[in-house]
Amino acid sequence: MKYLFVALLVAGLSAFLRPVGLPVADPKTAPPTAPNILWISCEDMSPRLACYGDTTIPTPNIDRLAREGIRFSNAFCTAGVCAPSRNAIITGMYQTSTGGHNMRTLYSTYPEKTGLPKQYSIVPPPDVRAFPEYLRKAGYYTTNNVKTDSQFEEPSTVWNEVSTKAHWRNRRADQPFFAIFNNTVTHESQVWQRKDLPLRVDPARIKVPPYYPDTKTVRQDMARFYSNIRDMDDWVGDLLKQLEDDGLLDKTIIFFWSDHGDGLPFVKREIYDRGLRVPLIVRFPDGQRAGTVRPELISMIDLAPTVLSLAGLPTPKPMQGRAFLGKFAEKKPRSYVFAARDRLDSEYDRVRTVHDGRYQYIRNFYPDRPLYMDIAFRKQQPMMAEMLQMRDEGKLNAVQMNWFRPTKPAEELYDLQTDPYELTNLADQPAYSEHLKRLRREMDRWLTDTRDLGGVPEKELVRQWWQGRDEPPVTAAPTIRQQGGRLVFTCATPGASIAYKTADSPAGNSWQVYSEPLRLAQPTSVTAVAQRIGYSRSAETAFTFQSVK
Repeated sequence: MKYLFVALLVAGLSAFLRPVGLPVADPKTAPPTAPNILWISCEDMSPRLACYGDTTIPTPNIDRLAREGIRFSNAFCTAGVCAPSRNAIITGMYQTSTGGHNMRTLYSTYPEKTGLPKQYSIVPPPDVRAFPEYLRKAGYYTTNNVKTDSQFEEPSTVWNEVSTKAHWRNRRADQPFFAIFNNTVTHESQVWQRKDLPLRVDPARIKVPPYYPDTKTVRQDMARFYSNIRDMDDWVGDLLKQLEDDGLLDKTIIFFWSDHGDGLPFVKREIYDRGLRVPLIVRFPDGQRAGTVRPELISMIDLAPTVLSLAGLPTPKPMQGRAFLGKFAEKKPRSYVFAARDRLDSEYDRVRTVHDGRYQYIRNFYPDRPLYMDIAFRKQQPMMAEMLQMRDEGKLNAVQMNWFRPTKPAEELYDLQTDPYELTNLADQPAYSEHLKRLRREMDRWLTDTRDLGGVPEKELVRQWWQGRDEPPVTAAPTIRQQGGRLVFTCATPGASIAYKTADSPAGNSWQVYSEPLRLAQPTSVTAVAQRIGYSRSAETAFTFQSVK
């Protein structure tokens, strides 16, 4: 009965999210002057920027974007760790709906402890796409330099180029671009890997939050983290200069964002406000919205439909995100944002949260487990190792020991207006019972509406996706048929994207995205390949087009 329920749940999710027909963005809907769009992303950073009120270090280049653009003051990611968060960003859907909620599925699942395959790609419902594919269908040149970490191998239809050399400069001169540049210098690991580099801030200037002991090691690590932010800001300046040198600064919409909160202990991987709140700035080339601050709630799943909206494309039906700019922007802002925590490396937990901008409700599905998760990777950070030593020696105060309590409450409620560090749980206080009930209802609704997969054992999810085998299914090879002067491509695998190239395709990543019958005038050879996300790529199909007399 248990496996029957799981099978129905997984199948039901696919049916729930599947619209009638394949959700393709029609190239004809793209505006004649589609805007260039640049994403500047960084890793593991809360809004520790001067434009957000933190003056510990100067960040002149990001501040310039805020001064010349829109600063969103209440943007939240859907997970406090990179791969689940980035899965949500690239699909425009909650990672708990796509199956991308466990950290992580590629590279290593820590099989010696989890019993999982060493790595696997998630298999979302068949109509889910990585959103740059829609842009490519609309004629955009899409590049990624160079971070994916999307919990699945991305099909050839997603990017024109993904590498350390990917750049808008590699496109045709008349082609609009969507380009991502990602900086890793603010990543958690860089706190210890760059520890011997000169600091760009005096550790004495650091404001140490109450959940850390105020020690030399803590101040040193936090100063290193701030120094890394300063280095990242310099890199942002270099990118802006490249746009200016190319005459594109006034022809490009620029986004700046981070994937989740600080790469510091009790921030990264957590779903408290500090682990989810991120900087988000959008600069338009016309300057008409310069210096604007927008306080409405933004979820990072909203980025995908917003980029499509700015490109003149509607939100595909499977997406759960809401466009907040552009032609198809939603008129009514969000009332709530949601987030989740599940497996982190080798350790399992399940936590969900809903936030209304002031009150945050947290539901712990395993209250008998500790809040602190014993993750080997972060123990390389000096302040983490020191905190564990101080814990064992009884040198942490009550606030600092809160992270290490042996159990956690089933429910938590915090008022961020009066308690920004979320130190006082209000869930049991009668004065806050109405807020508790309201947010509890919203949580129940969200879990049901989005068909949260967190209750399904990860091994069982993989078994369902792999159809009981020891490896993922293989996408069916595409078929090609000639109908007069056109070639029609099909694939028997539901949800597969098809890519093709002809004998005269340019060198490099020459795969093109198939969206409608291909019209050809001269005889040529054509090769096609197909892939559904989470399946292995198909064999290639070759075809020779004959001219029509």
